Amino acid sequence: MKRFRVVAVVAGLALVGGILALSGSPPSDADQFPGANGKIAYTQRVGCDVCYQIRVINADGTNDTQLTAGDSELEPSWSPDGTQIAFTSDLDIWVMNADGTDQTRVTNNVANDRGPSWSPEGTKIAFVSNRDGNNEIYVMNADGTDQTRVTNNVANDRGPSWSPDGTKIAFTSDRDGNPEIYVMNADGTDQTRVTNNLAYDAEPSWSPDGTKIAFNSGDGLLVDFDVWVMNADGTGQTKITNSGGRDYQPSWSADGTQIAFVSDRDGNPEIYVMNADGTDQAQVTTTAEGFSGAPAWQSIPVVVPTTTTTTTTTVAPSDVAAVAVAATPAFTG
Repeated sequence: MKRFRVVAVVAGLALVGGILALSGSPPSDADQFPGANGKIAYTQRVGCDVCYQIRVINADGTNDTQLTAGDSELEPSWSPDGTQIAFTSDLDIWVMNADGTDQTRVTNNVANDRGPSWSPEGTKIAFVSNRDGNNEIYVMNADGTDQTRVTNNVANDRGPSWSPDGTKIAFTSDRDGNPEIYVMNADGTDQTRVTNNLAYDAEPSWSPDGTKIAFNSGDGLLVDFDVWVMNADGTGQTKITNSGGRDYQPSWSADGTQIAFVSDRDGNPEIYVMNADGTDQAQVTTTAEGFSGAPAWQSIPVVVPTTTTTTTTTVAPSDVAAVAVAATPAFTG
């Protein structure tokens, strides 16, 4: 039964070897920007149609490590401090440590819960669920309590991505016909469409400084996708990839200088990294069979050292004794 649920949903969401609903990573906390770039978590399918694993890899392609050992783990999302990963397993939301230990289920129902996105302060997780009939965005505490629906319409709402200040969530919806990018307050109010194209716009990812949103846009036949970047209000939409294949699922680096994404330009889908303006596109993963997708870039918070101000006072020799007495703590008892 577990395998059937995965096959049924994945078949409906397949993006020619990728997973259309795979979510990008959550953005870093604006107060910590720029953070240090950590590892890239991603989903890899090798060997069978439902054999999904979560792995982590350095941005230069080194230290590729498998974290999960089941058959349906996908859609990783880093906690803002880089110590935990939320992910989908058998269509529930789970949380584990960054090294794959202590895997804990935080949703548990017969519906399909997937696509987690961690809030920038680390206390909440947004996700997608069809528990009320169709795909809607929900928000819960990071431990799984207080699960609350924040979108409510007959359309499919998916792919949540938090703004770095935690006040807004970008997401994909087809409520007005074709899929477009929307932005709403974190409580679900003020839902506003920020793209309005004939193309298929999806997979928003907020930049760590909160000024821009990366997303993928392509034709309705799912044949040609590219990564675009726009201002957070939808203006200034700029295409930054043009490979002739499918480039999708962008995820910003913690310092805002790079974007990880998926591309099938050389055959099967692989993880790539580029500068935020689209230059220096480089392949990161090499998957012999199957595919790699859903990159999520770890943010390692930068600790700013505190400084201590020392005031030097020149004291005349005749006053040394008086200063010493004044500086001596008084004890009672």
